[in-house]
Formats: sequence, structure tokens, C-alpha cells
Amino acid sequence: MNVFQGRTIVLGVGGGIAAYRVCELARLFMKRGADVRVVMTENAQRFVTAGTFQALTGNPVLTDLFDLHQKAIFGHLETGKRADLFIVAPATANLIARIRFGMGDDAVTTSLLSSACPVLIAPAMNFQMWRNAQVQENVAALERDTRFAFVGPEVGTLAEGAVGEGRLSEPEDILEAAEALLTPQDFVGRQLVITAGPTREYLDPVRFLSNPSTGRMGFALAHAAAIRGAAVTLISGPVELKTPRGVRRVDVTSADEMFLAAKLAIDGADVFIASAAVCDQRPAKREDHKVKKEDFGDSLSLTRTPDVLHELRALYGEAAFPERPLFVGFAAETDHILEHAQKKLAQKRLDLIAANDVTAPGSGFATATNQLTILSREGQQSHLDIMSKEEAAHRFLDVVRARFPKS
Repeated sequence: MNVFQGRTIVLGVGGGIAAYRVCELARLFMKRGADVRVVMTENAQRFVTAGTFQALTGNPVLTDLFDLHQKAIFGHLETGKRADLFIVAPATANLIARIRFGMGDDAVTTSLLSSACPVLIAPAMNFQMWRNAQVQENVAALERDTRFAFVGPEVGTLAEGAVGEGRLSEPEDILEAAEALLTPQDFVGRQLVITAGPTREYLDPVRFLSNPSTGRMGFALAHAAAIRGAAVTLISGPVELKTPRGVRRVDVTSADEMFLAAKLAIDGADVFIASAAVCDQRPAKREDHKVKKEDFGDSLSLTRTPDVLHELRALYGEAAFPERPLFVGFAAETDHILEHAQKKLAQKRLDLIAANDVTAPGSGFATATNQLTILSREGQQSHLDIMSKEEAAHRFLDVVRARFPKS
């Protein structure tokens, strides 16, 4: 689900030092297929030239509503009227105040007044300015209007070297916030618990049993659910992935830790999705110190770890959805893919299971893409051809959503 493809995104650039970072934001939207239009205040041009944004977007930049040449190019107020989303970044204290009181004295505010689309404001200023009571009053007033949303500011090192809240959000975070504004909110009011990544079962402080899972599929599911309005708890094994915006993350290491975390989180959940690659065995004994190679024998004694999905499902007995969570599993297989997945679906009494061949090119562990066959307990099948894991996550959630009772 690429909500930016073919959409018109207007970037209203304010007069702050962080204006240069909006160049990267423009590039990210372009990469996602958006038609990016830029309008700038006079002060913004002191930090970044209009020519820079024109070169990045391939579109002329609106800077002066009274310039006859620009008026001929844009038409009167046309930029604002054609916007699907209007983003103000960086939004200075002065610009926020003028937006709040409906002023239209420059290209940004006038274009904004002529638009009817959602508005995302990304503040950036000195932390003392951000804390100022009048600035906070202006922000609160805009937040009461459902048309406006805010992202940031973040805590960090500011332009003058001080550390505090006032730093412009990262371009990727602004992109995520924009994505949520343009995405149908069909999971609002739903609570999802998702497991992701591998588990590690330690033999000693430096050696462990594990698998190649990177957690990318589970994180894609968490991100997709969150931007569609769900309250998401993501229980992750050891991975090097950024937590999706708006997602509550719980980090665990072992299968025991994942089971305990999931058991605590599942109360009140509407959906439990087990996408983690849980290690099935652990060393029967964990040593406190590193085992020297000369002390290793020819075999290693193993014992079973908890089957997280099976044990959680067993807690609910024969209760039917929606009296219990919808239970969804993943079957990463190397042969007889559908046969093994069907068996797991039945044995664990799941509602859905996603089967994939981890040996197929572009599918499975450590890939940016995936292909899945989703099986239901009623015998239905939905096949997702190879696509990005982000797109697969949305398609997968469409199948999950179809099982919710019709309101």
C-alpha cells in the first residue's frame, strides 16, 4: 500500500535553520511516487534556495504570490487547492502563530488557507521558544482542529549547541506521520500483539542457538497496523531495526522471555500475530562461563523451548473469536510448504496461518521481499505474489481485517 503514489504533497518550508533537512524529505516523497510541490516563506529562502527544491522535485517553487511570472505559472492559489496533504516544515514559532490565526501574508500561509486537505506541522525552534506559554497555546488550539496534526519536535542538539526539545523530526519520521494521515484508519480501536525476529538460546555467555530472522516482516506488520490506527505491542527478539512510530516495543532474548511478554500483553488484544522465528530447542544446561573448545564433547544435549503460539492459544480453550483474540501464525518451510502449514494451523487451532518457502528467491529470512500463501481454518487460501514486505504486511492485514465482525 503506497499511499503517496500519484498524490500531491505540498511542502510549506518555514524560515528556520532546519529548512535544509526538508530537501531530504522532498526526496523521500519523490521516491515514493508523490508529486511534490514546494512553497517557501521569504525567510526560508535565506537558508535554502528555491532553485534547490526545483532541482530536487522537477517542479517550479512558489515564493511570491505577487510575482506576475509566478502567478502565471501557478494560477491564483492553485498549489494549495490541488494538495492531498500539506506539510509545514520547519514550522517556526512565528509561522505556527500565523497559521493559528488564519493569516495569509506569504506564499505558505496563503496556500495553506486555500487548501482543504489534512495538514501536518513539524515544529523546529529553540527549546525555550517551544516551551513558551503562547507557543503552546497556539499548538493546542491547532491540535483541537481535526484537520491539523503535529509530528515532533524531538529532543536533541539544536543549532546553537543547546540540548533540548525543539529539533525537527527526522525526515523518515515525518514521512511516517504523513503516511498515517493518508492511510484508511480501518484498525482504529483494535489492539494487536505481534512477535518478531529470532530468539537466542545461550549455551554460555558468548554462544547461542538461533536462526537468520531479521524481524523485518514482523516490524512491517507492526508499522502497517499502527498507521492504520491500531494500538500495537511489538515483542521483538534481538534485531537491529528501528521501532515503528506509535508502536510499543518490548525487547526479549529467549523463547521463555517471549512467552512471558506475550502472555502479559495479550490480555484485551483483538489479534495475536506470531511472526517471530522462535528457536525450538535450547541447551539443556547454560554455563556461567565460556566453555573452552577442548571441553566440548561430540554432542550437545538440548531441551524444548516453549511453543509460544500454541501455549497462548491453549489459554483460551474452545472460545470462539471475537470472545478471544484472533490467532495468526507463520510457517517458514523448506518443503511441502502448504502441507506443513495446514498441519500447524490445525494442531495449534489457529484462525490464519501465512506459509512461505524460505528457500525461494526473494522470500523468507533477510530479504526485502516476501511471498505468502495465507490459509484459514475454514479452508480458504489467499496467495500474495512476491512483493515488498511492507506491501505484503498491508495485504496480510486486509485478510485479518476481513474476519472482524461487520459493524
